[in-house]
Amino acid sequence: MTVPLGGIPLADHAAVYSALADAGFTDVWSSEVNGADAFTPLTLAAAWQPRLRLGTAITPVFTRGPGLLAMSAAALADVAPGRFALGIGASSPVLVSDWNAVQFTEPFRRTRDVLRFLRAALRGETVDGAFDTFAVRRFTLERPPVVPPPLLLAALRPGMLRLAAAEADGVILNWLAAADVPRAVAELGERRPQFEVVARIFVCPTEDAGYARKLGRRMITSYLTVPAYADFHRWLGRSVALGGMWQAWAAGDRRAALAAIPDDVVDALILHGSPEQCRAQVRQYAEAGVDVPVLALLPTPEVAAGDAAALATLVARLGLDAKAPA
Repeated sequence: MTVPLGGIPLADHAAVYSALADAGFTDVWSSEVNGADAFTPLTLAAAWQPRLRLGTAITPVFTRGPGLLAMSAAALADVAPGRFALGIGASSPVLVSDWNAVQFTEPFRRTRDVLRFLRAALRGETVDGAFDTFAVRRFTLERPPVVPPPLLLAALRPGMLRLAAAEADGVILNWLAAADVPRAVAELGERRPQFEVVARIFVCPTEDAGYARKLGRRMITSYLTVPAYADFHRWLGRSVALGGMWQAWAAGDRRAALAAIPDDVVDALILHGSPEQCRAQVRQYAEAGVDVPVLALLPTPEVAAGDAAALATLVARLGLDAKAPA
């Protein structure tokens, strides 16, 4: 499950983590956009719920310096040895440049360089030298983790997918349908031992299809108009299906862009229905090649924001299965 859950203060998440573990969820994965940072929710989970594995999906490679990112990862790996996976990625120009005042340049090479730096630094090695996109002078972690965390790479298209397969311990997929998974996985080819395929999956567990599709359309116009995601969906074969949305968005007609998204595209990318129906749809990702399906729980009309009891019931219904999603 993606954490923290909306409407619940971080200070009250001990009960959330317990409910997730009781429901059969195995992992909690954080994100880092403009809410909580990636590490704080996982640090709390490490202290409060030792049954859960922890992961970042993702920590941007631009918004922290390489040394600070290594220190943050090492500290969490020290708190939860063997239970933490560090997922990194390029993120987007809006998050990096507009919100964090950092130049978003050469995202592929920056991501590759940070991956290589972290591999060495988290092993306790002294890193001294120039990478293509930055230079580090004699950096050594004072407290290298006894168990270095696996390094996972967020990837969309072939270049980054192949980099993940060649140099990372796993890949993190995002904004794709279950039917898209085989195409992404095919690009991985030969992989490192124990390589994991992780996917974040948006889930809106409500039988109000109109509500779910309205929310889904807003999310799709927010994300899939970003150039990297637009190119990703063109590569996946949605040039025609999403062409009307892109054209209207470029013309500044937001209402037409929303209306241009076909229902079947919304339904493929934003899972909805009863919790049991959602769980069955998530299983399709696992059957298609995802090792760790990570739910991103969206608000529903049935559960009021901040209603911890109702949310716990919903989480239990989503996880009540011997093969519960991560």
